[in-house]
Amino acid sequence: MTRRRLPEWFVLLLPAIIVIAAVVLIPLLFSLYSSFTPYKLTRPSTLWKWVGTYNYEKILSDAKFWAAFGRTVLFLTIVLNLELLLGLGIALMMNKVTWGQRTLRTILMFPMMFSPILVGFQFKFIFNDNIGLVNNVLQSMGFDAALPWLVDGKLAMFSIMFAEIWMSTSVFAILILAGLFAMPRDPLEAAKVDGCTPWQSFRHITLPFLMPFIYIAMTIRSLDVARAYDIVQIMTGGGPARRTELLWTLMSRTGYVDARMGLANAMGYVSIILSILFTIYFFRKLSAARAELGMAG
Repeated sequence: MTRRRLPEWFVLLLPAIIVIAAVVLIPLLFSLYSSFTPYKLTRPSTLWKWVGTYNYEKILSDAKFWAAFGRTVLFLTIVLNLELLLGLGIALMMNKVTWGQRTLRTILMFPMMFSPILVGFQFKFIFNDNIGLVNNVLQSMGFDAALPWLVDGKLAMFSIMFAEIWMSTSVFAILILAGLFAMPRDPLEAAKVDGCTPWQSFRHITLPFLMPFIYIAMTIRSLDVARAYDIVQIMTGGGPARRTELLWTLMSRTGYVDARMGLANAMGYVSIILSILFTIYFFRKLSAARAELGMAG
């Protein structure tokens, strides 16, 4: 009787499967299970008490959660659209550069290389009420009062958005620039011969060709922005009075400050579902843009 041997490909993949199971799958299943329990870090015995969908029902009626969700959607909408407009403008300008473009592309990628924690500390200093660079510049221009950038709710949200946009606009710029490099020149030359203005050429030829690249960037950045935590936590900690609290900072506060890990994990899974819906929306837009581009071609 011959012993059945495992396939060679499975033996080669087995270490990776074990690592993925230990690092990803097991914690994921544990967090999913704990979201159906009243698990508190200060009372480990609560991990074994099953409460079913109580945490999820509590989330749906929790005003703080929906306030954080609303701020996250607002944050996502403003940041994504401004990054798109700025990235598109930067890419179009860089596409016109004929000398030193490689150097400019390298410089453009610098903000992406910084850790979000480092960016948070950097802009926390820049927007500091007393010694911050922004208030010092404003006072040198004749403004007497120092603006409470990180203390006032609206100004604090603006400061966080500014830091996020500074760090990640280059993602849009690089991807859109790649689209411009891949774009065929014949349609643009034909449009010029037909007497189209630069705006008409951009609106009807360049922009439709760039839309797949834009939706790829939107998908990537929507996932990043929807789970923004580092910059918010460093700059404001969700304050003042939770006016800059987003979903992931609320989850952190619930899980590690209030020690209600079961409820925090339930919030995490609700947020994941919302992120998946955003991703599906952008992928549908991407597929439609590709189909339209294929029909035009």
